[in-house]
Amino acid sequence: MIFPDISTLSARFTSRLRSEQVAAKLGAWLGVSFTVAFATGLFSHFVQHPPTWLLWPSRPVNLYRVTQGLHVIGGIATVPLLLAKLWAVYPKLWQWPPFRSVGHAVERLCVLLLVAGALFQLVTGVLNIAYVYPWPFGFLQTHYWTAYVVFGALVIHVTNEWAKVRRSLWTRVEIPERRRFLFTVAAACGVTALVTAGETVTPLRSLAVLAPRDPRVGPQGVPVNRSAAAAGVVADPDYRLQVTGAVRTPLSLTYTDLVRMPQHTVHLPIACVEGWSVECEWTGVRLRDLLRSAGVAPDAFVTVESLEQRGGYRSSEVRPPHWNDPLTLLALQLNGQPLRLDHGFPVRLIAPNRPGALQTKWIKEVRVA
Repeated sequence: MIFPDISTLSARFTSRLRSEQVAAKLGAWLGVSFTVAFATGLFSHFVQHPPTWLLWPSRPVNLYRVTQGLHVIGGIATVPLLLAKLWAVYPKLWQWPPFRSVGHAVERLCVLLLVAGALFQLVTGVLNIAYVYPWPFGFLQTHYWTAYVVFGALVIHVTNEWAKVRRSLWTRVEIPERRRFLFTVAAACGVTALVTAGETVTPLRSLAVLAPRDPRVGPQGVPVNRSAAAAGVVADPDYRLQVTGAVRTPLSLTYTDLVRMPQHTVHLPIACVEGWSVECEWTGVRLRDLLRSAGVAPDAFVTVESLEQRGGYRSSEVRPPHWNDPLTLLALQLNGQPLRLDHGFPVRLIAPNRPGALQTKWIKEVRVA
């Protein structure tokens, strides 16, 4: 068998638009984008899975909404940028021989990890927000650990290429075709962000043709990721909310008992890990009032348990900064109407600076550690 000459093959894909300068500028933009995605992704992960020593703040109220929106919208907008960067350096990816020394082999391995990992993160990330899972592995942990691989490879690659990048980055692109190419890439990223951002930026909703969710569509005008039917939850006429654990006075409250307690109204967003968010009006009982009436210490850790029998988010921990916040409610109403079953009837949690996955629905027990 006669193998093709790789160098000759890559030479066929030459273009006047390619240059070290173009590649450097695209690489710099990509570096910024990946750094933002890495930082906001870590924020999301540690908010959902905080270490035992971390007491995450409840304020600013919209912090998670902003960072997760930036993570998802920015990730989608990075797709045309990554494709442009790969096109700009395509001939170099097929250099022959593949490595000339041990040091060069390590350098090429980092490039391979960077390219493969970046494509993997963007493809699986886009499929995840569309709820398409054609793979046998768990997305959350795989996405999390691959992020370290990609960002580590990016740091090594930038360090190795910094001399060339610095030489090319701040010089003006002289050839008009290359300037137009860079402008087109930037415009493509901007348009992609514009037609996605409406899933969380209200004034842009009418433009959100690429957004995986329309935050206006759903029961009571709010989207639902997991319905009561999917969760196996039905209305229970004998419902009682139990407050148990390290309490001075255990409580067992009917829905009517909760309605008769002092009610408070707050405006807080549902901010989902898929990047969409919508601000709503919630009315219910302050969690801190309920826990104080049970004699709970202000530094206690609390877990809310759902009527849902299965699922990774059927319970969630509410740490002192959140349950002591006056904005944290056991909500009974949404936008002035009693909660529908799909939104967590009879009682759901709503708290500031908290992912939607942790705003537990169908609460049956508040357990104090």
